[in-house]
Amino acid sequence: MDINFGQIFISFLVLVFSLTVHESAHAWAADRLGDPTARMLGRVSLNPAVHVDPVGTLLFPLVGLFTGAPIIGWAKPVPVATWRFEHPRRDYLMVAAAGPVSNLSLAFVAAMALRLLPAGVSMLGVAPVDAASAAESRVLVPIARFVWSALEINLLLAIFNLLPIPPLDGSSVLAGLLPERFAAVLDRLRPYGFVLLYALMFSGGFSLVVGTPYHYLLTWLM
Repeated sequence: MDINFGQIFISFLVLVFSLTVHESAHAWAADRLGDPTARMLGRVSLNPAVHVDPVGTLLFPLVGLFTGAPIIGWAKPVPVATWRFEHPRRDYLMVAAAGPVSNLSLAFVAAMALRLLPAGVSMLGVAPVDAASAAESRVLVPIARFVWSALEINLLLAIFNLLPIPPLDGSSVLAGLLPERFAAVLDRLRPYGFVLLYALMFSGGFSLVVGTPYHYLLTWLM
């Protein structure tokens, strides 16, 4: 099996950074809306060490990177005391949405950055014609690979986390939009969330509900 260790290293760094931004966004939103719990625990931070989950941030993504599976992972959940919010349901919805929104924002920034690179480099199809362009490509191609990874991984993380399946952020967003009696029904699915996610992945449904909007948004951004 031909393994590109350089690309795996780049993708892993991008994933860890993206998950760090995601959880920090949750923590920042909660703090701004009146709950200082995450801030007091040091979670409003871009230091990956305070967010890393050994399985979700390290083991699971590395398995995906080496096997060619979708690059999905998670970090330690940010603790939120909803009773501190002035409007608990609305504010918790906003805290939940902050994570995917941060990843969509990073994906957008990455797409804009790719537009600033020469066309051949940004598509990773450089064919140097002289020594000067060859030297330029040695600098720009690694940058392009990093930015492409940032675009793809953040887009994938945002769409995946917006699935309305507990414990993903999408379920909390949906619960905040639904009438309370329906939100209570959704909350009762929480113990079975991971079972539903595994069923989605192994049934082929993942490519439909995540892959379809992912490819559509990737095309639109580019």
